[in-house]
Amino acid sequence: MNSQQIAQLRLQQQQIVASHFTQPAALVKWMGCMQAQDYAGAKWAIGNRVTGSTDASIEKDFNEGKILRTHILRPTWHFVSPEDIGWMLQLTAPKVKAFNKNLHARLGISDKDLKRSKTVITNALCNKTFLTRSALIPLLAKAKINTDDIRLGFLLMDAELDGLICSGPRQGKQFTYALLSDRAPVQPPIDRDTAIARLTRLYFSSRGPATVNDFQWWSGLNMTDIKKGLLLNKSLLSHVVTNGQAYWFSADTTPAVSRTTSALLLPSYDEYAVAYKDRSDILNPALTQQTGYGIFKPVVVVNGQISGIWSRKEMRDKLVVDTQLLHSNKSADKAIAAAGTAYAAFMGKTLA
Repeated sequence: MNSQQIAQLRLQQQQIVASHFTQPAALVKWMGCMQAQDYAGAKWAIGNRVTGSTDASIEKDFNEGKILRTHILRPTWHFVSPEDIGWMLQLTAPKVKAFNKNLHARLGISDKDLKRSKTVITNALCNKTFLTRSALIPLLAKAKINTDDIRLGFLLMDAELDGLICSGPRQGKQFTYALLSDRAPVQPPIDRDTAIARLTRLYFSSRGPATVNDFQWWSGLNMTDIKKGLLLNKSLLSHVVTNGQAYWFSADTTPAVSRTTSALLLPSYDEYAVAYKDRSDILNPALTQQTGYGIFKPVVVVNGQISGIWSRKEMRDKLVVDTQLLHSNKSADKAIAAAGTAYAAFMGKTLA
């Protein structure tokens, strides 16, 4: 298996090509979770994978709680399914909380501060109340809890990691918080080994072929847990060895053959890049700096390979897409134009 084959299978399993999904919430559940600190970009990451979806339709699903946004896996925002948020937090939150502990100490956030803030926040959000950060600040200040911007973020994250709060519907362009119990159905508890097996299966089914180092980077699990996860899924996962590394994927993966030039406009932090520690199978070293390691800038992907960056400029009913490519040819240019048209349509505009 060479890099091009690995890239093609990842495009397929991530549902970027030949997607099987028509509902954003079902896609998020297939992916397990999707990095989402760039909210607008994360909606397009779903849009690239769900036929017929639009920015407005995904916003509607988010506001209705069909998709949640919280800190999970790593200390950053992710989209996650309401059915999965509970067990996934139980498995991954302890490590994120341990990572944050040193930052709490540097910021002067004590365990008492965390406990008191969570009492204030959860009391304020009871009875299906949705509040923005700015609405929570005076309530915390009244309780004499320091709420400068950085501290407030860590107080809220700790409440998220404890499974107390998550995203509520947006108020205009402002995000709100809600009690998790109001946004996610109560699920039967599962034991830790079952959770490890489930997360392992989710990752390699939706993002394979990938290595154990890739999975460790994405999940935050230690190698002992990862080896256990592979063992528990031994009948469901397969692997091949390429360049001295084992690449794992779902045992029922059927390779798709693409004979036409394909192009994609992916947002920053898209799972196609950020889900892997080693991006050498999809990223030309000459583009590492220009693309922000393939994750920090929106990227152009041609035939599975990151080939440059793109940006957009919105007008009232039109949208301009600008690309900067390492190499170009007529077939790639035509495919990129089609990708630009698709993105404009997703945003409810026409491509200028």
